[in-house]
Amino acid sequence: MTTMTAPQFSRPGAIDLSALRRPAGPPSPGTPSAAGGSPSGAGYSFDVTSEQSLRADVVERSMSVVVLVSFWSADAPGSDEINATLTALADEYAGRFLFARVDVGAQPALAQALQIPQVPLVVAALRGQLAPLIQEPLPAAEMRALVDQILQAAVSNGVTGQAEPVAGGVAAADPGSNGEPAEPEARFPEAEQALLEGRLDEAVSGYEAALRAHPGDAEAELGLAQARLIQRTQGVDVTAARAAAADRPDDIAAQTLAADLDLMGGHVDDAFSRLIDAVRRTAADDRDAARTHLVGLFAVVGDADPRVVQARRQLASALF
Repeated sequence: MTTMTAPQFSRPGAIDLSALRRPAGPPSPGTPSAAGGSPSGAGYSFDVTSEQSLRADVVERSMSVVVLVSFWSADAPGSDEINATLTALADEYAGRFLFARVDVGAQPALAQALQIPQVPLVVAALRGQLAPLIQEPLPAAEMRALVDQILQAAVSNGVTGQAEPVAGGVAAADPGSNGEPAEPEARFPEAEQALLEGRLDEAVSGYEAALRAHPGDAEAELGLAQARLIQRTQGVDVTAARAAAADRPDDIAAQTLAADLDLMGGHVDDAFSRLIDAVRRTAADDRDAARTHLVGLFAVVGDADPRVVQARRQLASALF
């Protein structure tokens, strides 16, 4: 079995689909399949039935929301189980990711064009790239944990959208969009583009300027938190940083950097726990530095995330 933790979607080895991002007509209607485990009515899963569908329903949507894609076959053991588990999780996460199915038996040209080595294979689509995840079924709890890691990696890559329910096998489009899904426009496009291209100083300056003009703006606060997180961890020797944190538990600089690396790696609870423990152990300026850094990480994950809600309670207990 092949699994991926903390995916980095710009790394070598990912399948680049950016060439498919070109104007196209309305997405081809999909048909929910029994093998895919698609629920009747609207949900968050659909079938990919053509290159046009791949382009519109997977590549384009992956610019704003995570899309997990299952390449499967009725002849490949484990396909049905994978599809049923991810279909259920897609509905459970209510639009935080979409689940697409490609039946390679019915669409061999797609599998050949993407050089899919074998099925079943689940990949994550983000920013026009596919990154391999698993090749055999996982228990629902392990699949859920993997999904959480993918979503956290998406946040680190600036993808925070939430999808609308799928209707009749194709993601619902806004009226008047000629059948194409509406992609939310960035309110601060220059800062977002700088973040996506790795121009982190420009991204930070852009989001700071946005917050001066729009104090408390949630999108600008999220973008600034993401840019600063990536900026702090860029070029860091991960092994050395983790060793320093283990050797010096009361060194706040070492602990905050290790927490950043935890978060970038998708280990959200570890990042929070590390800094809450630091708050408990320290006092005065060190304690305030740990608390302030933790609140900054809350902004990256999002206040509505249950892990943030729980960590806020734990922080309050540690402080008082």
